[in-house]
Amino acid sequence: MRITQYTDYGLRVLIYLGVHRDKITPMPMIASHYGISANHLMKVTQQLTKLGYVESTRGRTGGLRLIKDPANINIGQVVREMEPMEIVECFSEEGRCIIEPNCHLKGILGRALRAFLKELEQHTLAELVENKEELTFLFSSETTSVQS
Repeated sequence: MRITQYTDYGLRVLIYLGVHRDKITPMPMIASHYGISANHLMKVTQQLTKLGYVESTRGRTGGLRLIKDPANINIGQVVREMEPMEIVECFSEEGRCIIEPNCHLKGILGRALRAFLKELEQHTLAELVENKEELTFLFSSETTSVQS
């Protein structure tokens, strides 16, 4: 299974902000450290703000900060909130598949999706930032590049 780039970026933002909990971080700085487009990241951070994980402040000294304790941010929940769960057409209400009434694939994929989410639900952001010193070093490393 593969999550979308949107959700991947959302998790990366949470990790970055989890490591840098003591300061407000400009969104372009996060984009720069990951070497990803600030334009792509803007929509992701707006969603994280709307979901209540991140606070965004405007202005010259503005930026983003994590507003929930990392121990209270469940990775499975974040993925559920950011990721479309209709992994095949028949999972959506608008899905039109002629074999759906007699197809076993939907059940198999449904069980696989539930197992995937069940594993993610066993983990929190706190686990992802336990190695704060190593992550801080990687974020400050000169190997990061900017892509726009």
